[in-house]
Amino acid sequence: MSYTQIMLPIDLEHADRMEKAIQTALALALQFGAKLTLVGVTSELPGVSAHNPAEFKEKLSALAQRLGEGLPQGAQSRTYVAHDPSVQIDGILLDAIKDVGADLVVMASHIPNVLNAIWPSHGGKMASHADVSVFVVR
Repeated sequence: MSYTQIMLPIDLEHADRMEKAIQTALALALQFGAKLTLVGVTSELPGVSAHNPAEFKEKLSALAQRLGEGLPQGAQSRTYVAHDPSVQIDGILLDAIKDVGADLVVMASHIPNVLNAIWPSHGGKMASHADVSVFVVR
């Protein structure tokens, strides 16, 4: 089994709490010689991580550049702009798999709680609906 294109969804607002998923994606990209693409979803409205989509794209690109330094193929980024990211993120990430050409998605999970019965996790939804392997890192 080998992977050629790994997609790593990144929430820039919480990137500091995604270190385990980031390190897992980097290790897998290195092990398989795969390309790594960071995918981020933002809105047109100012947020904690960026004032606008252009700033978000720049920050995501800088993170990809930094993370890709140790990879033979480096890393790239792709930014998607949504009207309401919290509602649209699952569909956007599923579409991004095809856009990026990913054959593996590595993504961080959140700590499960009672609300998961009402609102399933993004990782769980990705794993249930994606046509590729999804590695949810807790």
